[in-house]
Amino acid sequence: MAVRPAPLRLWLFLHLLPQVYCEYGMVHVLSEKGSSKGKDYCILFNSQWAHLPHDLGKASLLQLQDQTSSVLCSPSDVPHGGFNNQIPMVMRGNCTFYEKVRLAQINGARGLLIVSRERLSFGSSVKGAMYAPNEPVLDYNMVIIFVMAVGTVAIGGYWAGSRDVKKRYMKHKRDDGAEKHDDETVDVTPIMICVFVVMCCSMLVLLYFFYDHLVYLIIGIFCLAASIGLYSCLSPFVRRFPLGKCRIPDNNLPYFHKRPQVRMLLLAVFCISVSVVWGIFRNEDQWAWVLQDALGIAFCLYMLKTIRLPTFKGCTLLLLVLFVYDVFFVFITPFLTKTGESIMVEVAAGPSDSATHEKLPMVLKVPRLNSSPLALCDRPFSLLGFGDILVPGLLVAYCHRFDIQVQSSRVYFVACTIAYGIGLLVTFVALALMQMGQPALLYLVPCTLLTSLVVALWRRELAMFWTGSGFAKDLPQPPVVIAPVNCPQLPKDSTVPASQQDTEQMTNPTLHVKELHGSASAEEELADTSTKTDQSEISVAHSEEPTAQNKDDLESKCLNAEQNQLE
Repeated sequence: MAVRPAPLRLWLFLHLLPQVYCEYGMVHVLSEKGSSKGKDYCILFNSQWAHLPHDLGKASLLQLQDQTSSVLCSPSDVPHGGFNNQIPMVMRGNCTFYEKVRLAQINGARGLLIVSRERLSFGSSVKGAMYAPNEPVLDYNMVIIFVMAVGTVAIGGYWAGSRDVKKRYMKHKRDDGAEKHDDETVDVTPIMICVFVVMCCSMLVLLYFFYDHLVYLIIGIFCLAASIGLYSCLSPFVRRFPLGKCRIPDNNLPYFHKRPQVRMLLLAVFCISVSVVWGIFRNEDQWAWVLQDALGIAFCLYMLKTIRLPTFKGCTLLLLVLFVYDVFFVFITPFLTKTGESIMVEVAAGPSDSATHEKLPMVLKVPRLNSSPLALCDRPFSLLGFGDILVPGLLVAYCHRFDIQVQSSRVYFVACTIAYGIGLLVTFVALALMQMGQPALLYLVPCTLLTSLVVALWRRELAMFWTGSGFAKDLPQPPVVIAPVNCPQLPKDSTVPASQQDTEQMTNPTLHVKELHGSASAEEELADTSTKTDQSEISVAHSEEPTAQNKDDLESKCLNAEQNQLE
């Protein structure tokens, strides 16, 4: 695979005019000292002036003459003997390309390479072959991006739905202090959606004009958010370990005063360390992308688990607004900018004239697996923004929650996840056909929204699906009818006051015992089921100090019979 050098470009001699049509090509540099493996460098050439072979095997291997110490603007810059059937390399500047090419051609050069931006030296015994291989229709790294994106949406949607439903029925159980924040969720309202979209537009425009100043702020925010997301994803697995359950001693330090477990403290240190390592080595193209993708997936899972859309109406509003946002900044902004570049693509890939050469980390990135001029010169990575995962993922999570509440065998969840995968495939096809950056939400939003809508219409649940009334707090529960259980009158203990015995019989507020004609009959009344569904367990209070063995036996038999009827 070709290695991408530092910011360097070699300009082929065909640049005769200030503005010409350019294509990407490659020059394969090979040392004559026995090195069998060469190195590829990026070149720009005009295919209307000259034709470069598509195959390296058909390219002419010519001697490269290092003249980077001169700019070749006057006859005095020509070495003694000229460029006899060679390709000289000169620096850019001081005169036009036409003057450089004219001097090289007069002195017998077969071509001319103009080095841009910095000095480059290959030595005296170096040969080079110039060629322009065809770009592949689709790179194999698209398969990796597809698996990561669909897997993140499916796992995040499933996890978010399951945790949300579990939280509803286990609300009365509280986690200990340091772990309580793991169950917190944020319900998104229409006002929050509008504010979020305005903030996205403002931030994108600010990044376009002040990229070099804001990019480090975004990198810092990503490191913090990614470490939190990684901690949230790994904490359920760490809690299963039997070791490290002890807590730190009492102290007055922030966060540590809650006395977290040692294993959770070590996990936090590990997650912060991973983010710091990525932040330091983020520009290492060979392996840093693996850490970035892992942190990005953890961040997306954390956001899908934390942010909740309570209704399909809210899902529709969010997806449609961001659909317009994505299309506008990809397809419309080229008509508004001076350079004709898309603001979204320019910010996501990093401006070409950026002094920092930093890239935004809010994307999944995978290096191109095929060797091509585009991968070497301009786009060594294929990118997929986090928004293209999070926005449809929130809809998938909503579908899963609705599935569980209406007991639909997860038909909404499966259908929406498959629709997301199909929309992503359509995005890749459009990317291959148009050979330009695509707004993925243009294809993902119709696929996911329409599929969910069709499933709801097919199941005749559109009203509940639209308003979210299928959730437990709004679903009418069937009344529970419990037949009275006749239990023999429990003998009263003469040593216990009658008022205390009556109090013991009424300790459970949901279980009322009434005495009718010398026999005790128990009935359980399920009051106001629409607002108290969270009370999923019925506890029966026993007498604290039984005075006779037969009293205990009779009472236990009576309560067992009642619990059997409840079940």
